[in-house]
Amino acid sequence: MSSVRIVCGLHRLVLRSAPLLQTASHVQNDHCQSFSTTGACMSPTQKPLDPGVFYQAVKDSGVNFFCGVPDSLLKDFCAYVTTTSSDKDHVITANEGAAVALASGYHLATGRTAMVYLQNSGLGNMVNPLMSLANPAVYSIPILLLVGWRGEPGVKDEPQHVAQGQITKPMLDCMNIPCEILPKDEASMRAVLKKAEEYFEDKKSPFALLVKSKTFSPYKLKAQDRDNQFPLTREEALFKVVECLQENDAVVGTTGMLSRELFEYRVTMKMGHARDFLTVGSMGHASAIALGIALQKPQRQVFCLDGDGALLMHMGSLATVGQQGPANLKHIVFNNGAHDSVGGQPTEAGNHEDFDLCAIAKGCGYKEALVAITEKEIEEKVRYLHKARGPILLELKVKLGSRSDLGRPTRTTIENKDDFMGFLRD
Repeated sequence: MSSVRIVCGLHRLVLRSAPLLQTASHVQNDHCQSFSTTGACMSPTQKPLDPGVFYQAVKDSGVNFFCGVPDSLLKDFCAYVTTTSSDKDHVITANEGAAVALASGYHLATGRTAMVYLQNSGLGNMVNPLMSLANPAVYSIPILLLVGWRGEPGVKDEPQHVAQGQITKPMLDCMNIPCEILPKDEASMRAVLKKAEEYFEDKKSPFALLVKSKTFSPYKLKAQDRDNQFPLTREEALFKVVECLQENDAVVGTTGMLSRELFEYRVTMKMGHARDFLTVGSMGHASAIALGIALQKPQRQVFCLDGDGALLMHMGSLATVGQQGPANLKHIVFNNGAHDSVGGQPTEAGNHEDFDLCAIAKGCGYKEALVAITEKEIEEKVRYLHKARGPILLELKVKLGSRSDLGRPTRTTIENKDDFMGFLRD
């Protein structure tokens, strides 16, 4: 099947996916049947899989290089890889498509297969390199994909995950990438890896393992892998920022915990939520959303509240913002040097000696780029942003961590959109 036919088929599958995948048991049975030879349908009472055992089994199968973007369902395995692997054998990439390219380069240099790990939402970022690089009709590159299955049919999840979860297997099917559910049982798990190894030998193309919720037993990063010394948490810095905003300012919150913290702040202060657009999915695109608003509402101050991991995922948007040059766009990046929402794995932006986010922004055309660390500095610089001509980037260097009792927005995404659009019309 040609790449064009596959992509066209993907479009048709996505359009039809909702009615086809309404029944969770149908999808579950499909997966169980596809793996009936090794009996891998998981019982909910089955003991979780030890990340270290899986890591060693993967290495025993001939896969010794790991890369990708961390995911909450994979956080225990990702933490183990981060702690155990050398820098030469493990790279956390800016986005999932880059991970496919990195794994391809590894294969070209060594002849061996790499693992790429990701949340299923990242499949969209991977379609192009999977189809135009790794595909057997192009360069035929074997890659072991480890995919966290958020929004698995029949499992309660957030709306953006439910939508993606329904089409995860059809997307892989459409790209002719075989997939199996990763079993918790060690013998069955090793049998799946053996099946993947044989597929790599025969077909020399990607093979996917879908990881369901609570597949792995807990494993946390060591303290030295996570610590920094800045005085404020992201939430403390966020509260100070919002305290300094004005009533007419429009806010775009990035994916992850920051938007949840912003929602709770508004609840605590009894302020309402109309001023905030919460980017619950689409990681890395908050600045582009803010740009679209700023260009159409030049009389309104637009504040993009971003995260370092999200910014890195689609850093090219800095160039677009800088070159479009909206005077009313103020880009505030909360940099804790980690993918905090999915386990705290480090980002490149956490290397404060060698990574200069402000220099990157100015090189892309931002008028100014500033840094703040303390509450006093945040107050001074956010108030300055209101008077200064943008686009301006303000980097807030903060420490890791969030409250264990942090809730989720209680309003629907459609309610959020309607309220925000009404606010922009006023």
